[in-house]
Amino acid sequence: MKIRNMGEEGVLLTNGGQLSLIFIGVGSAFAKRNFQTNLLIIKGEDHLQIDSGTRCSMALMEMGLSVTKIKNYYITHSHADHIGGLEEIGLMGRYVTKSCPRIFITPEYQKILWDMSLQGGSKFSEKNNGNFLSFEDFFEIERPVKLDGFSRDVYEFNAGSINIKSMRTMHIPEDAESWKDSFWSAGVIIDNRVMFSGDTRFDKNLILEFDGVFNFELIIHDVQFFTGGVHASIDELNTFPDNIKSKMLLVHYGDNWEKFDDKVREYGFMGFLSPKTFYDFD
Repeated sequence: MKIRNMGEEGVLLTNGGQLSLIFIGVGSAFAKRNFQTNLLIIKGEDHLQIDSGTRCSMALMEMGLSVTKIKNYYITHSHADHIGGLEEIGLMGRYVTKSCPRIFITPEYQKILWDMSLQGGSKFSEKNNGNFLSFEDFFEIERPVKLDGFSRDVYEFNAGSINIKSMRTMHIPEDAESWKDSFWSAGVIIDNRVMFSGDTRFDKNLILEFDGVFNFELIIHDVQFFTGGVHASIDELNTFPDNIKSKMLLVHYGDNWEKFDDKVREYGFMGFLSPKTFYDFD
């Protein structure tokens, strides 16, 4: 893995063919300094955005991109820091660019996303052939395929040359005993090389099972600095073996992350994920 700064030229949605990850933001839901944790994946002529939070369009603008340029999306769960920008994306596509961006989504989560979050600001914008608008009027839908052989639900799709496997996670509610008892949330595996946990409580098997299969080059994991609630704490993550921590970058952190620099080094983590930084894999 090579790490490089974004540079003054901003971000292009194509590259020389390497797998490149750049986080549009790296902060927690309420962070003000580093935007929200949304990810842009670029590989050759292909790209995929993971999540689009309330401040995502502003963060993209600072990177030299408009939301109208992003053509492919995958959404991990329904908190506002991950879906708050989707209404803008849908409306801009329908009324400005006159084109629907593509979203990779299961039927189960599509219903959750539309019925519980998006339709209030989108459905009643107009009537189409006598009916109010539907999710399909704003997005081109691609269905992931469910995979067998794992201890939890895993889905797979390809955004061009980018392969994604998405596994269910244990995020909310706080008292859920497993991913099965949790509301819909997911992490992603990118090209079988990088695992991004998405938002999740501490779930040791989530990491150990999939790293045992894929032996990741990098693990990007959700973190908070206290134990309890609906995210993995730094002390809980410290219980992983050294070989896991040494390839784990921490993300979705609060605005006070500098106070924990020494602890991150002491515990043996790779470090904090940096904003506006490319992580490249040849």
